[in-house]
Amino acid sequence: MTKPMLDRRSLLSLGLGAGAALSLPRGVFAAPDKTFKILMLTFRGETEVERGFRDLLDSAGLKTEIVSRDCKRDITNLPGLIADLDTLKPDLIYTWGTPVTLGVVGPYDSADPKFIRNIPVVFALVAAPVQARIAPSLAEPGRNVTGSVHVVPTDVQMKAMQSFMDFSTVGILYSTSEQNSDVIVREVKTFCDGIGAKVLARPFKNDANGRPTAEGVEEMVRQLRTDKADWLYLLPDTFLGTIYDRVTPAAAAAGLPTFGAAELAIREGGALVGLVSRYYSVGQLAGTKAVEILVNGRAPGTIPIETLKRFSLIINMRIAKSLGIYPPIAMLNYAELVTG
Repeated sequence: MTKPMLDRRSLLSLGLGAGAALSLPRGVFAAPDKTFKILMLTFRGETEVERGFRDLLDSAGLKTEIVSRDCKRDITNLPGLIADLDTLKPDLIYTWGTPVTLGVVGPYDSADPKFIRNIPVVFALVAAPVQARIAPSLAEPGRNVTGSVHVVPTDVQMKAMQSFMDFSTVGILYSTSEQNSDVIVREVKTFCDGIGAKVLARPFKNDANGRPTAEGVEEMVRQLRTDKADWLYLLPDTFLGTIYDRVTPAAAAAGLPTFGAAELAIREGGALVGLVSRYYSVGQLAGTKAVEILVNGRAPGTIPIETLKRFSLIINMRIAKSLGIYPPIAMLNYAELVTG
């Protein structure tokens, strides 16, 4: 198979870099003398994404009252968090991730009255909003929702993975209940078909209510290595992000290198390497959407859903040392190295 190496020039052309601070939307010169109430709905507590979102609103001079509520890693808690919207009366709802966003606004072609249609919603950390049916189009969402996408295109990630270490087989663990994950598994398979590589996609087991569980996950990882997986690709799956502490140690013990699609996978999850969008910058980008709505009065359905233009290659050198798998020397010139 031909290995399409990504050198520094190639990666820079794809937007590799630290990412500059985002500018405010055009037309924002001074925030109105009003306090905006924002309901912030998270899945696993507040992260760097929310810090970026808050800081962007502060830099715009907005006065805000942010009511923060967390699902505590269980999406079944969401209905209780939005049950009092009639009395809370938020000016805007911020959502983290695909399950939370879908739980609030629902699919764009659903007529179910339980979904929120009359309050602007801005999301962050959604990988594939069109495929998940959050919006029919990135350019024009056409409903009460817009936001920021955090995932680097799948084919670009696969090329970065190849540049670090070539492969003939990629392993994936994913949740069948997450639409984004199904989409990305298909994208990985398409890429691998094109280079003659194999994909071992293994779904998590579900409980009686159809929710993914971590039952037997360590054995799943070991089996991927037994089946000759060269990499374990940690796709942007919300449930997977809650069990990195079980998945990555099992991978390290099996000698299976891990490539993360999200910053959290490397910084906290113990993945070897990843090509990612900075969480803080993703939150800032979502913040610019909120400013457009609250200050400039734009309808969310007219505000494009966007991803960042610059990405970061992050390498966990502690994991590299433990695996005895080091990046190409040239890659060290432009990657960020995590040593702690």
